[in-house]
Amino acid sequence: MLKKEALLLIPNVLKVFLENGQIKSFTFDGRTTVKDVMVTLQDRLSLRYIEHFALVLEYSSPEQSHKFLLLQEKQPLAHVVQRTHYQGMRCLFRVSFFPKDPVELLHRDPAAFEYLYIQGEAGTQVRIS
Repeated sequence: MLKKEALLLIPNVLKVFLENGQIKSFTFDGRTTVKDVMVTLQDRLSLRYIEHFALVLEYSSPEQSHKFLLLQEKQPLAHVVQRTHYQGMRCLFRVSFFPKDPVELLHRDPAAFEYLYIQGEAGTQVRIS
């Protein structure tokens, strides 16, 4: 049986944590970018529009609460994986740019609206506990 730590060190694999608790894994090469992962997630999650979404790195330290670093679409995935493995960060797929009109998002892309709702609900639970 593999230890949890051993699973983190699979070469050329990025784990992306979703708001619903799922983890999606992506294999990559030297040319793969953050945008490539975003487009694949758009397809896997049946999202019509991804302009409100981003991949972010999450980290926390003993003296500070959680911090999020927004990843650039052109950034090579190899750099992201180095940061997540060696600096104890997690890569998350999040709604990072809140829509001006959430009702419009509901009509345009119900799956994206649901993801936003789940993310907001998870944030509320974290603050209460």
